[in-house]
Amino acid sequence: MSVLTATENHTIPSYPLVTIDGGKPTMIEVHEANGVDVIIEDAFLLPHRKDYYFFAFIEQGSSRHWIDFMSYIVKPGHFYFTVPQQVHLKEESTPVKGYIAGFTEEFLLLEENRMLRQLPVIQNPAGAHELVLSEIDITYIKDVMHKMTAEYNADGIWQKQMLASWLRVLIIYLSRLYTEQFGESKITKNHCVLKNFQELIGERHTQQHDVAAYANLLNLTPGYLNDVVKQQSGKTAISHIHNRLVVEAKRKLLHTDLSVKQIADELGFEDSAYFNRFFKRLTESTPMAFRQQIREMYS
Repeated sequence: MSVLTATENHTIPSYPLVTIDGGKPTMIEVHEANGVDVIIEDAFLLPHRKDYYFFAFIEQGSSRHWIDFMSYIVKPGHFYFTVPQQVHLKEESTPVKGYIAGFTEEFLLLEENRMLRQLPVIQNPAGAHELVLSEIDITYIKDVMHKMTAEYNADGIWQKQMLASWLRVLIIYLSRLYTEQFGESKITKNHCVLKNFQELIGERHTQQHDVAAYANLLNLTPGYLNDVVKQQSGKTAISHIHNRLVVEAKRKLLHTDLSVKQIADELGFEDSAYFNRFFKRLTESTPMAFRQQIREMYS
């Protein structure tokens, strides 16, 4: 596969969740893939972000795709999931049989759904994207997602409530599987501090590069925030900030033709020379050397 860059304006597009038929914004979208028709849009064959949670249950078919810098061979009998703002790249548009679902952060913010935010498949402490399913799991998940699809297409009374209820069942069931396959995740107060910190980094890493600013937003002292983050993750608070900046820089170096100076500007660095030193210190490679190396790897 040749390396594909994003678009002519050098940005990685981010797509909202919309209905597959009318393209209207929605909090939940679900559809069945029949194994014959190709339902993926051409735009999804270029590097892009989804600003929603993405679920895919695969019964038949196979293809290769990337989530950030990890490649996956999509396989039958597996379940795939991603979180908002990761960079996706699908190698080719091929038909698959199964079910596809998406839901937004707004869905999780509803009062009746807030407990879902603490579940393993949403928190994803292992950084996983794939669950292996047993025959029992396949039967159960297929049944739930079939009911979700039927409800989604029925437009009956209390449709949204029924659809949301089935989605809650699915998330809870997947979280059980996640725990079985990746270990018990203890969601403590300190773990919530870590997740809130990580979410803030995701929102503000282009404006805020220091721990004190994030501590202030969380109503914590910088020392306390750093202690909690290090205890929960084994890494300092500043390393989380720096790692996110490096990931975003790598995404832009791989998937866009932006110059190093343009990338530095987009990430909030006033000086491109400092950005070069920063990137090399964390990766042992200059930005341009990384671009050449990673594109050779993915070509």
